[in-house]
Order: sequence, then structure tokens, then C-alpha cells
Amino acid sequence: MNWANRLTVGRLFFTFIFVVALSSGWACGKTTGLLLFLLAGITDYADGKIARHFNMITDFGKLMDPLVDKIMIASAFICLVPLNAIPAWAVIVIISREFLITGLRLLALSKGQVLPAEKMGKHKTAWQIVTVVYFLGVLSFREIHHHPGPLPDGWYWDARSGWGGLALIACALGFTLYSGCGYLWKNRALLRTG
Repeated sequence: MNWANRLTVGRLFFTFIFVVALSSGWACGKTTGLLLFLLAGITDYADGKIARHFNMITDFGKLMDPLVDKIMIASAFICLVPLNAIPAWAVIVIISREFLITGLRLLALSKGQVLPAEKMGKHKTAWQIVTVVYFLGVLSFREIHHHPGPLPDGWYWDARSGWGGLALIACALGFTLYSGCGYLWKNRALLRTG
């Protein structure tokens, strides 16, 4: 296993610890979750750079890198729902897209093809990461200032929050839907023959 693939597997490990930290009652659980998520995001950037620069692109990496991205993002969004950071319906849309694309990749794999991640998918992932980091940052800030519980209900809709949360949710959803539809359209031949 090359270094790029090790970083991918490491990102999966960081994701599991992130979920434990964010779901626990630890004194600094949300801040720990933020740091772990940032670390996982850095490995996502690094494994792609290493794979391309040192020509370490493998079928394992093509399949597992986007799959681990999906696990990382889905875990973060799911953990943020009970903390009132993100509405459940938005998370359902995001995760549904990820399941559809994973299903398409499995269909391609059954036909001997490996569908790599595309540039628009990377943009989508970047916006989703920025959205998660924003909300984790807000939760961490509240935790440091001794407000460890969930955000006030509907906080992201509140004009007093500067609409930052709402704007990021809208961007993440927009890129999620656009990239998903584009990926399905580009690979529509697989769906016809499936």
C-alpha cells in the first residue's frame, strides 16, 4: 500500500474518532471534533497531491478515496443534525446524492470499470467541508465560552447569525445537486445497460 492510500485509510480512522468525539459528552468534544475533521480534510488534500505528483494512482485509490470522502462527509453532517447546526432535510439530500453516485460506481465496477472522482465532485466536497468546518467552528466557539449544548433551534436561519450558515448550506446543496446530476448524465450509458 503506497503513502497516498495510507493517508486515505488514515482519514477513515480520523473520521471514526471524530464521530466519537462529537457524539460524546466530553468537556471539549466539539473542539476535538473540529480539530480531527480539519486533520482528516488535510489528509484528503494531501493524498490526492501525493498520488498525482509521484504517479501513485491506483484502482484502490480511485475507488476508496471518494468512498472515504463520502463516509467522512456523511458522518459529519449526520452528527451535526442533533446539534441543530444543519436541518435534517438538507443532510438527506446530500447523503442521497452520495448513495446514488456510490451505486453508480458499484455498477461500473461490476462491468470492470472504475469511475474516478471528477473535478466538480472535488468542488462539491470542498464546499461541504467548508460548511462542516464553519458549523464545527461555531460549536467549538460556544463550547470554549461555556455554552456546550446544541445551537438554538433554527439558528442558521436567524439574521443575527449573519446568514453565514444559511449561505453555506445553500452552496453545499447547490454543488451537491449539480455535481450529482452531471456525474449521472456523463455516465448515463451505464444506467441504460445496467
